[in-house]
Amino acid sequence: MEQNQFISIDVKTGIAKGESFCAYQERSQYEVRGKLIKLGLRGEELEEVISHLITNNFLNEERFAKAYAQGKLRIKSWGKNKISQGLKFKQVSAPLIKKALQSLDGDEYLEKLKMLIIKKEKDIKEKVDYKKKYKLVQYALSRGFEQDLIFFVLKDNDL
Repeated sequence: MEQNQFISIDVKTGIAKGESFCAYQERSQYEVRGKLIKLGLRGEELEEVISHLITNNFLNEERFAKAYAQGKLRIKSWGKNKISQGLKFKQVSAPLIKKALQSLDGDEYLEKLKMLIIKKEKDIKEKVDYKKKYKLVQYALSRGFEQDLIFFVLKDNDL
């Protein structure tokens, strides 16, 4: 069978598939729509399934955004900038992105950045201090942390 071939399903099957897809882990509306479209739902049928999932609390964009932010901080050690980009990619609205970032624990966030920098500092072979610091800053920036916070942690830990 061709990969591009769409299999059309009815609303009842769409609801069942959508519920199990959302029950497995938090999903954004964008992800669920994509999945249902792949399964062959379109137009009013698609909207009916999405509406059912929202009404029955299988699909909750705010809950998804908060879970995504928490997970990316704790598991992947991402900073707010990278988390924000990820949520934008999942087509989460700006107010919900803001809410999700505000829900992150400030102390945990700072501790995550500190541990990330300390771990990376051990891996850097650079002997010249300012070059080493530059590499640490670049690494932390690439992980999505804010520049002022990076400099604060570097200064606070004498790195």
